[in-house]
Amino acid sequence: MDLMLNFDGLVLLLTGLLAIFMIYQFLTWQKKEETSGIWNIYYSVGFLVLLVAGLLLIIFGWGALANNFVAVVGGLIPFSLATGLISRFYPKYEKMYLILMVIGLVLITVTRYGNMVSLGKIVYPVFHAIAGLTIFFIPILVCKGKKVQKGFGMVTIGGTLIGLGGIALAFLKAGKQLLFFSQEFVIMILAPLLFFMTLFFALGFMKGKNK
Repeated sequence: MDLMLNFDGLVLLLTGLLAIFMIYQFLTWQKKEETSGIWNIYYSVGFLVLLVAGLLLIIFGWGALANNFVAVVGGLIPFSLATGLISRFYPKYEKMYLILMVIGLVLITVTRYGNMVSLGKIVYPVFHAIAGLTIFFIPILVCKGKKVQKGFGMVTIGGTLIGLGGIALAFLKAGKQLLFFSQEFVIMILAPLLFFMTLFFALGFMKGKNK
């Protein structure tokens, strides 16, 4: 056990508290007719996984990133948020998109635990890219279409941050480096990246809570 009792640990703790706040908000909105919808559940799952992942990192240190379980469950964060966005704004595609994300999660699990390195180099980046692009573009489109307040566009910023972090980690796992994202650099920025990602998600979802 490598308990984080430093700056990174504090930032991850703040990230966890913010995640708890948002889970509470989603569950509260789910109880009200004007803000209810299955997307609140999808969003809650994403933030719950973020909370658990942050706590695991605090307890076990950055070495936990190499753990197959953490890597697989971590995929639930973008997959759940992306599915929630599809569910809310493009409901007719919800089932198809959910099936796609489940397939992605299953394939990531199989490649991780089956030690299928070559296949994993393809599967992990591809499905994370699909979820990341969904989180990036949908807020822009719905804001442009005036379906929600412009502040909802901050979800796109959160999606950009989670996309950069996820892709960088995927390249590192594959033994390659994305641009200047060396292992040392990724570890240095990961805790602040997770915090600001969560912050922008929170600000965006708060602005776009109404139907």
